[in-house]
Amino acid sequence: MEQAHLTISGRVQGVFYRASCQEVAQRLGLRGWVRNAPTGQVEVLAQGEKEKIEKLIEWCKKGPPSAKVSDVKIEWEKILEQFNVFEVS
Repeated sequence: MEQAHLTISGRVQGVFYRASCQEVAQRLGLRGWVRNAPTGQVEVLAQGEKEKIEKLIEWCKKGPPSAKVSDVKIEWEKILEQFNVFEVS
């Protein structure tokens, strides 16, 4: 199992990015969370099979139709805490 921490920049708050991301992550069987950052970015912590996380990353680069993603920073991390679901926090 792998873990990736993503920071998504652009017009990503107030455009259903978090809810859409949660749907995609759940469909892929991933665990973790998605949340708004005070900087106007969106953060994602995803745990699961690397290939499925990579599919989520590809989705994050586009986001939902009303989003305009300008950048996605990806950090692969060691898992310190395991999650049971993928939630909006």
